[in-house]
Formats: sequence, C-alpha cells, structure tokens
Amino acid sequence: MLKDILYKVSIRSVHGDTSIPVSDLQSDSRKLTAGSCFIAVRGTEHDGHKFIETAIAAGATSVVCETLPHDLAQGVTWVQVENSAIAAGIMAHNFFGEPSGSMKLVGVTGTNGKTTVATLLWKLFSSLGYTCGLVSTVQNQVGEMVEESTHTTPDAISLNRLLKKMADNGCTYVFMECSSHAIQQHRIAGLVFTGAIFTNISHDHLDYHKTFEEYIRVKKSWFDGLPATAFAISNADDKRGMVMLQNTAA
Repeated sequence: MLKDILYKVSIRSVHGDTSIPVSDLQSDSRKLTAGSCFIAVRGTEHDGHKFIETAIAAGATSVVCETLPHDLAQGVTWVQVENSAIAAGIMAHNFFGEPSGSMKLVGVTGTNGKTTVATLLWKLFSSLGYTCGLVSTVQNQVGEMVEESTHTTPDAISLNRLLKKMADNGCTYVFMECSSHAIQQHRIAGLVFTGAIFTNISHDHLDYHKTFEEYIRVKKSWFDGLPATAFAISNADDKRGMVMLQNTAA
C-alpha cells in the first residue's frame, strides 16, 4: 500500500487515496509500468517534475513531488513532500522491505581508497565464510555473483533493489562505497548503517561541490546522521579525519 511505503516521509499534503497498491517505484518516467508510483526528483541535469505528465500517461497511479502541478489529474494520488530525493530513499527502503536492517551495512567514504577498502573488506569477510555484498565503482557483488556497476553509489531505488537481492541471497554483511555526490543527492537516505569509514579528503570534485569547505561538510553530514548503535572509523593521519567524528552519535 502507498501509505505503508510513505512511512517516515516528511509529507506536506496528500490529494487522493493512499490505500492503493503500488507495483513499483520509479524516478525515471521511461521505466514506468502500470500501477507504479512516480517520484519526481530534481537532479543536477533533469527535473523529474517535467516528466509527471509522461509518467501518468505510462500508467503511474501515484505521484510524489515537491511542487504540485496546477491541474491534478483525476484517478491519481498526489503526495507533496518536503524533499523528493530524501523521500525516494525512504520509500525505496520501505518498499523493498527495509533490506539494510537485516544485514550489517558498512559504508566507506573519502576522496581516494573507497573501492580498495570496500573490496578488501568484502574479500576478508567472504574468506571468513560470510556471504557478503559489495557495492563499488568497479563492480557489485551478491555473494559470488557479479552485478554490473554504473555509478559509485546507485540511485536510491536501484540501490535498495540491489540490497533486497543481497538480503534474499543470504548476505549478512554489505560493504558499500558512499560518494560525496550520493550523500548530497540523498541516494543513501533511509538506509540503516552498522558502520561508516572515512579514508581521506583532498581537493577533488570541486567542479561539483564548488568549495573545499562544502565538500568536507557533505562528507561530515553522513557521520553526523549515524545512529548511536553504529561505529565510525576515521583516518587519524588525515588532518580532517577527526573532524568527521565531531558530533556523531556513533
């Protein structure tokens, strides 16, 4: 039911029935099927709000967006939220049965070394006999099965679909790269992390973050949001390593 997957989402208004079934979640109108929920996310290149009409024509029965259109199509449930990107992460986690809660999910962030650290952890824990998942720039692993990787960190819906597959295949540990882009774009919103690791930070990706201070702030925001039940490991040799641990409850 739509109302079930909206659990924990910050909602501004609802127009229509939330007690309707949802067959799939999509933020890409080209992938929609009948009975899907379309989440209009504002991206760096495209604004999903421009594709709402296309989504409805493709069979979307519910639309989640930040700005409602002037004319609300009949027979469609409209949900206005504070932030569509955050909503997408939370809704995807709910829709796929909260997969990160059934595994020990460890994220790795930093300018350099994310792939190496995540892969070494995957190999180490796999060699100890655990069935493990890996989400990395090079490839994704579901146990011994290799999945194609298109982004360092996939979009929220694809990521939760992958985590669900890992849970279904008996993975008990998952090691994932968490890029600064993914953190800022809320692709990891809604996930339950067992731990977070910081490798280092240098003057990179400033074409996206504009300033080094903003780049640091984005990385740190992930550690600031960790629960007290999680652990946080930082590189003490990086002069900003201890900054990441300030204010974290982990």
